[in-house]
Amino acid sequence: MNHTSPINPIVLRWARETAGLSLEEVAAKLKRKTVTTEIVAEWESGGSSPNYVQLEALAYDIYKRPLALFFFPDPPVEETPKQAFRTLPEMEIQRLSSRMRFLMRQAKAMQINLEELYGGVNPAEHQIVRNQEFSLNASVAELAHIVRHFLGIDLSEQLQWRSSEEAFKAWRNALENCGVFVFKDAFKEENISGFCLHDTRFPIIYVNNSKAVTHQIFTLFHELSHLLSGTGGIDTPDETYIHELDGRNQQIEILCNRFASAFLVPDDADFNQRIAQMPIHEDGISALADQYRVSREVILRRLRDKGLVTQQFYEQLVEGWQKKTKNKSDAGGNYYRTKGVYLGERYLELAFSRLYQNKISVDQLADYLGVKVKNITGMEALLFSKGAAT
Repeated sequence: MNHTSPINPIVLRWARETAGLSLEEVAAKLKRKTVTTEIVAEWESGGSSPNYVQLEALAYDIYKRPLALFFFPDPPVEETPKQAFRTLPEMEIQRLSSRMRFLMRQAKAMQINLEELYGGVNPAEHQIVRNQEFSLNASVAELAHIVRHFLGIDLSEQLQWRSSEEAFKAWRNALENCGVFVFKDAFKEENISGFCLHDTRFPIIYVNNSKAVTHQIFTLFHELSHLLSGTGGIDTPDETYIHELDGRNQQIEILCNRFASAFLVPDDADFNQRIAQMPIHEDGISALADQYRVSREVILRRLRDKGLVTQQFYEQLVEGWQKKTKNKSDAGGNYYRTKGVYLGERYLELAFSRLYQNKISVDQLADYLGVKVKNITGMEALLFSKGAAT
């Protein structure tokens, strides 16, 4: 291709910037194709254009965009991370990696998929995001009680779950029964546990499957509280940026952290009796976390909020735990099972049902599942074996 190519240099630059990459970073990724920073800059100025092999690498490997997009007359209109995550300071937005920006675009694509597959109508009879809204002046205990009642899972049922995997699956099902769709992926980001996209019809929560399952459970309810506050959000263990927020945004972020803990471990007579009988050290905290199927951080946060441990003790333990935790959860080495865990049984059943009803083609099904056509048979076998466990 030469300078007369219809590749749009404006779209090239837009794709790089929305991916959060510099000219130098793109050139480094194309080093094997003998591309320099100056060459990338020349493409974006219209002085020359990438050849087809280079364009494929840009589209599929680096920018994670459809190749046809680079021939559009104008960049498409997309919601920016700042628009999607109003409670995140500008500095944190700028730090988002290209991988996270891609996952956010992928989540938006899943939102569109749901709208198409369901014909624009959320199938849940009772939709929590549509029918409930958080009052920032209400107590977190009151809000937690309302949400538990809406989801239909009381504490006695939670305490009977035999593993954190069983707990996550139960919470995921409960949320999807109430119109909130949960997906997973390997974020490849240690400092981000999940995020959500707010929408009154098809709200989405994305969970980092590389985190421990108990941490994934906390993320579900941190993000749910964002949705019920009318915002998208990101779950990160670093809370230092909260003081940079102001007004309602700061209130929301503080509420999200407090709500998730208060929801998963209610401050009731049973909890007070349990902590009265346990030693306040790591073993006691771990034992109580196992009973509630939550992370140790959740129990420690509850103890801190009750004034039973100091902020310094809380920070020291959490920092130590984070250093020891190394990607304890993943879906295993089986491609189909991993994909099934990421998409969930409900979404798999939905997409395949549309195929069986002759409403979509096999090619369209592959697009909805994010797999190649040759992998459809394996995904179908997974569905019938109920292999999308969590």
